[in-house]
Amino acid sequence: MPRLILNGLTKVYGRLTVVDAIDLTLEEGEFVSLLGPSGCGKTTTLRMIAGFIPPDAGTIEIDGKVLSAPGSVLPPERRGMSMIFQSYAIWPNMTVAENVAFGLELRKLPKAEIRNRVESILDVVQMRHLAGRYPSELSGGQQQRVALARAIVVEPAVMLLDEPLSNLDANLREEMRFEIRRLHDEFRITTVYVTHDQAEAMATSDRIAVMNAGRIEQVDAPHLLYTRPRTRFVAGFIGRTNLIEARLANGEIVFDTVAIAASRLAVPLERSDGAVLLSVRPQSMAIRETSPLDPNGHAVLPAEVMRRVYLGETWDYVLRPRDSAIELRVSAPPAQVHEVGQSVWLTLDPHQIVVVD
Repeated sequence: MPRLILNGLTKVYGRLTVVDAIDLTLEEGEFVSLLGPSGCGKTTTLRMIAGFIPPDAGTIEIDGKVLSAPGSVLPPERRGMSMIFQSYAIWPNMTVAENVAFGLELRKLPKAEIRNRVESILDVVQMRHLAGRYPSELSGGQQQRVALARAIVVEPAVMLLDEPLSNLDANLREEMRFEIRRLHDEFRITTVYVTHDQAEAMATSDRIAVMNAGRIEQVDAPHLLYTRPRTRFVAGFIGRTNLIEARLANGEIVFDTVAIAASRLAVPLERSDGAVLLSVRPQSMAIRETSPLDPNGHAVLPAEVMRRVYLGETWDYVLRPRDSAIELRVSAPPAQVHEVGQSVWLTLDPHQIVVVD
């Protein structure tokens, strides 16, 4: 059942609409990330959910109760939510155990229950052996675990995270992504996670809401955002892609010397003849030194290697089809080495070509 509902949520500063009438529903126990570039409105949305900022239009509901509406905002401390900030905001003069216990003490729970719950959650986040240390004696990852433990131990209805891994180094960020997901799978707290890092969003989320200029462009499971983007922005923001201008005519999609039957695309087209924009992921194409005898339904065209970059796990090639002005980025395994200037054959899998708006 729905736990958190944003309905027409809007925030305006002067003449600038920062959040533009967004609608979003989170089911109970769901983990949803707000993903987008700086200035897209994701943090403002999170702060409206938390109750720090009043909306100019729309409502925020939890379990059917309206928490925010224009002119009526329930204070943050009465929302039953926990929030984790970029800076973690743990008390420097308190030990790890005291930080985690702080919210429980405000709720005036019995001391024995507080002690048991603190010990239990510190075991879960693997910090019990550091219960007596102060934040200045902890690493960034350990401070993050304390912030997570403090947020979870009060059993909030909704947990909010505002770019919580941005202060960590790359290796520690990757480790903490999986830790956050592990804790979510264990406690199933409805979670809204704000980030501009698509790898974080992909690793942690049940669904991702991609935001751009104050609006939600698409909400979907991570793999669907990548394989079935609906807009040009989502296709370009989630991973790498080739955007190709083409035409739909007489049931075929045509660009340069390539013609592909529209019926071979994974997603049926619901539009008449005219201009279309294709999203073709680098790994949906393959490079061959000879023309395949059996193309297996793939489009095949001669091309030339223009540039290449070795990335360890893959080669990143730029190919130009023969007699064409377009250039296509293609991923290939590390053992597949082609020289700049080499003539090759490029195969495209129509099933992985997506038409975007």
